[in-house]
Amino acid sequence: MFRSAVRAARPAVVAARASLKPRAPSALRALHTTLRVSDSGPAPPQLFGEGGKPGQVPSDVEQATGLERLQLLGELEGVKVFDDAPLDASRIGTKADPILVPSYDVERIVGCTGSPADSHDVLWFNLTQERQARCTECGSVYALDVQSGPLEHATAEAPQVHHHH
Repeated sequence: MFRSAVRAARPAVVAARASLKPRAPSALRALHTTLRVSDSGPAPPQLFGEGGKPGQVPSDVEQATGLERLQLLGELEGVKVFDDAPLDASRIGTKADPILVPSYDVERIVGCTGSPADSHDVLWFNLTQERQARCTECGSVYALDVQSGPLEHATAEAPQVHHHH
């Protein structure tokens, strides 16, 4: 059940992320920093549970939807869907030797607390595959280490959706 949920979700996530990247300055709103979302592209996958039986209180797995359901199904199969393990805080990353952040995607949100750990408040920033990022408080440099794994296999097994406009 978990593998089929991942298989269903991955192509839609990749397509949605590609459709959200601005292609021209006109894709941005004049007074807001949010992107316009177009109606084209595949609909997001529906990760719904079967719901509760009449007259009974549903369990978490029966009533969970979306990412919560994906996480619960992963836990049932022993798969940790979201990696929340701390990064290496024993040193300051440099451009030549950055702190590597493992990811199954081409971008990830990173929180830095400095080195040694908790030496400053958490500063959050986006890290992309294309370039390293530096913490503005302590100067530590981070780089994305794109992994291959279960999501790559799910994408390879999932049927590819092609839209012609």
